[in-house]
Amino acid sequence: MRLTVADSPAAVARALADQVAGEIRGGARTLVLAGGSTPRAVYGLLAGADLEWGRVTVLFGDERCVAPDHPDSNYLMARTELLDRVRPGGVLRMPAELGPEQGAALYDGLVAALSPLDLVLLGMGPDGHTASLFPGASELGAGGHAVGVRNAPKPPPDRVSLTLGCLRAAVRVLIVATGADKAAAAAAAQRGAVPAGMIPHAELLLDRPAAAGL
Repeated sequence: MRLTVADSPAAVARALADQVAGEIRGGARTLVLAGGSTPRAVYGLLAGADLEWGRVTVLFGDERCVAPDHPDSNYLMARTELLDRVRPGGVLRMPAELGPEQGAALYDGLVAALSPLDLVLLGMGPDGHTASLFPGASELGAGGHAVGVRNAPKPPPDRVSLTLGCLRAAVRVLIVATGADKAAAAAAAQRGAVPAGMIPHAELLLDRPAAAGL
């Protein structure tokens, strides 16, 4: 995995926003968004950038099985911080409120029609999970483009996620992580030992505490 280390979470957010802006200016038509605190900062930066959002279709890497206006919804965060401010050409949210299986089945066809995806943003948990693909989970072997997740070790337990195969097929994948609690996961990802390290061409963007184990 290609590695970029920045001095602070703010610097990581700026670097990631610059990468996304560059891809959109270069013609990227599909952008997959992630949840989490660092992506939130990135979305605020992107909302102020001069970009041709009308040609971009936005998708999501994973979603909790909650209503789209629930505080835990990745869609709600992205809508509030970015989507309502830039008006992309299309927004395809995961209908996860329908439950893992039905939500994944409906999303699978939408993603298939747009694959391979141009740019995917992902986070990484302290256990090395990315999207809602957790270490040792059966969903790591799922086919297709979207999979329902039950009994996730991190609440809420029911989720919908893009599959590992879909992420591996994407043109560019950027995984972002900040904080000392991500250091062990970043090291494991570099070894390919956790889901965040199972996308060979993914690029890892870390702050210095998260990179301390490398």
